[in-house]
Amino acid sequence: MSAYIVSIKKIIPRTHNVRSYRVDKPAGFQFVPGQATDLSLIKSGWENEKRPFTFTSLPQDEFLEFTIKSYFDHDGVTNQIYHAVVGDQFEISDAWGAISYKGEGVFLAGGAGITPFIAIFRDLHLQNKTGNNKLFFSNRTDDDIILKDEFEKILGENFINIITAQPDTKYYAGRIDKSFLQQQIKDFNQHFYVCGPDAFNESILKALEESGAKPDVLVFEK
Repeated sequence: MSAYIVSIKKIIPRTHNVRSYRVDKPAGFQFVPGQATDLSLIKSGWENEKRPFTFTSLPQDEFLEFTIKSYFDHDGVTNQIYHAVVGDQFEISDAWGAISYKGEGVFLAGGAGITPFIAIFRDLHLQNKTGNNKLFFSNRTDDDIILKDEFEKILGENFINIITAQPDTKYYAGRIDKSFLQQQIKDFNQHFYVCGPDAFNESILKALEESGAKPDVLVFEK
C-alpha cells in the first residue's frame, strides 16, 4: 500500500472537540465515499502511530478532508492532531474500507462513527439522490452532534438525534436498542449502515438481526 505526505491547508471547528482538517490531495488519489485511510501525524515520536480516519470530502474535491473527534483524557493521536496547525503534515495510505453506498436505507451512527456517512450524504445531496434515506445519530449530549445543521439541511425530518446522557435534551433521550429500532422501523429488508464504537456496532447489528435483517443488507466495517 502506498504512502503519501500531505500538508494541512485549513482547520474548521465543528464542535467543542471535533475539527475538520483539509489537506492537499495527491495527484491521482482516489477513494469512494465512506472509505478511510491509515493516517499518522508527522511529528517526532508520532510518525508510526497510524489510525484509521474517514474521508469526509468528496472524490471530486481538490482537497482531502478528515473530520476528527479528539479525546483529551489521554495524550493519544487525536489529542496530538487537535493541536496541529496549518502547515503540519500527515502521512496517509491508499483508501480502504467496506462502507459505501449500496442503496436507500437506514443509517445508524454512534458519535464519531458518523464520519463515513458524511461523504456519502454529501455525495447523495449533490446528486439530488438523498431519497428516503434516514439517519439515526446517537450522541451523549446535544453539543456533541457533529454537522447538525448540514444533516438537517440534507435530510430534514429523516435526521433523528438520540441523546444518551442529557435528560433535558430537546431530542430523543435514550439509546438505540432493539425496542427503539422496532418502534422506528417497519421494513427490515432494506439496507442498514452501521458505524460507531465496537460495543455500539455489536449491539446494533445483533438487534437488527434479531429483528429480521439478513446479513446481506448490513453494511459495516468488518
